[in-house]
Amino acid sequence: MFLDRVKISIKAGNGGKGSTSFLRTKLTMNGGPDGGDGGKGGDVVFVATNDMNTLFSFRFKKKFVAENGEDGHQKNQTGRSGKDEVIQVPVGTVLINPKTNKIVADLSEDCMRFVALRGGAGGHGNAYYKSSIKQAPSFSQTGEVTEQKEIILELKTIADVGLVGFPNVGKSTLLSVVSNANPKIANYPFTTIYPNLGVCEVLGETFVVADIPGLIEGASEGLGLGHYFLKHVERVRLIVHLVDISECEGRSAVEDYKIINSELAKYNADLSKTKQIVVFSKCDLLEKEELDAKIANFTKELGVKEYMCISSYTREGVEDLKKKILENLKKIPKKAALAVEDFEFDKKDSSSIEIKRLKDGSFEVSGGRIDGLIRGVVLSDQVSFAYFQTRLKEMGVIDMLKEKGLREGDTVTIKDISFEYVE
Repeated sequence: MFLDRVKISIKAGNGGKGSTSFLRTKLTMNGGPDGGDGGKGGDVVFVATNDMNTLFSFRFKKKFVAENGEDGHQKNQTGRSGKDEVIQVPVGTVLINPKTNKIVADLSEDCMRFVALRGGAGGHGNAYYKSSIKQAPSFSQTGEVTEQKEIILELKTIADVGLVGFPNVGKSTLLSVVSNANPKIANYPFTTIYPNLGVCEVLGETFVVADIPGLIEGASEGLGLGHYFLKHVERVRLIVHLVDISECEGRSAVEDYKIINSELAKYNADLSKTKQIVVFSKCDLLEKEELDAKIANFTKELGVKEYMCISSYTREGVEDLKKKILENLKKIPKKAALAVEDFEFDKKDSSSIEIKRLKDGSFEVSGGRIDGLIRGVVLSDQVSFAYFQTRLKEMGVIDMLKEKGLREGDTVTIKDISFEYVE
C-alpha cells in the first residue's frame, strides 16, 4: 500500500531525577552531599533513507517516544542519558507543523537528519546545591518533563523526471521500457493508483523517472486522484508530457495537453516554468499520413516547436527519448530544498510568568520560568522551601502578585504547591 501523508505523535525523553544522597563509609559517618545529576532524556530524530519509498510503516505505529534519562546516583554519579528515538523516513519527506501547516524540515537527501524534539534536561543532585550557606542540602531537582507533540509527515517524491499526461496515454508502459520499474499495466483508466519510480540508464549515466498518476481536469481543485499526487511532481527537474496522438480513447490530444498544463499551473505556478519535453505516444497505431496530419494540427494550434514521437510497444523512438532526457538534465540544476518555517519546533518556554486571580480570590502562578524553578522545590524541606521563596522575590513574582492585588493571608498556588502569603 502506498501512503504519502500521515500524522504521528512524538515525545522526547524526560530528564532523570537528581539524587539526594550523603557520603557514608566506614570512616565517614556524616559525609557531605554526594547526590549526582539525572541523565538527559533522549531526542526524537528523523533520518532520511533511500531504502524506503512510502510512509506505509507509519500506518499502524503512530506514537514515538524517546527513552527517559536515568536518575542520578550517590557518589556524584550522573544518570545515563536516554536513548534517542530515531525515526527513518523516505528521502523526500517533509515535516509539517499541524498548528501552522508550515514546513518544519525538508529531508531531501539520503542520511539527512533533523532533531525534531530535544530530550529534557536532567535534574541536579543535592551535591549541586552545596554552598557555604547550604552545607548539607537535603533536596534535589526533578528532571525536565517534555511535552508530546504532533507532526505531519508528507512524502514528495524525489525524481529527476516526471511523466505526466491523461490516464491511459502510456506513462506506465513507457516507464517499464525506459527503466527497471515494473508498474501495473492494463487497458483502463487509473490502473496506476500511486507514483511509480524507476531508474533509467543511458550512455553510462542514470536518472530517476516518476510516473505521476491520476491527472484529469479539475485535479488541482480536488477532483479524482490527481490532487493527491500533484505534490509528487513538484521536485522534478524535467517534465515529460505524454500526449496520446492516436486519440484512440476518444479524447482530443490538443485539449488533453491544455488541461494538463492548466492543472499543473493551478497547483503550483513554478511547475509552469519547469522544462517540458512533449512526447507523442502510441504513434504505431496510425498510418504515417494520418500521424503527420495530427502532429501538424497539434503543433500549429499550440505553437509547439519541439516534440518527439514514440511507441512503447515497438520501442521506436524510446532510446532517442532517453538520450534527449539526459541531454536536458545536464543543463538543469537540482531544485532547492523547500523553505522551512523559521522557528524552533520544540522551543521551550523558559522565561514566561503568568498570574491569574481565581474566582475564590486566590492567585495562580504559572509559566515556563516557574516550571524550571518548581523542579527543585521540596515542601517538606525547610531549606528547599526557603530557597523557593527567596527565588520568587528575586524573580519579581511577589511584586507582580502585589500589583494584581495580593494581600497578607491570600492563598497562592504554584503548580502543586499552595501557601498563604505572609509579609
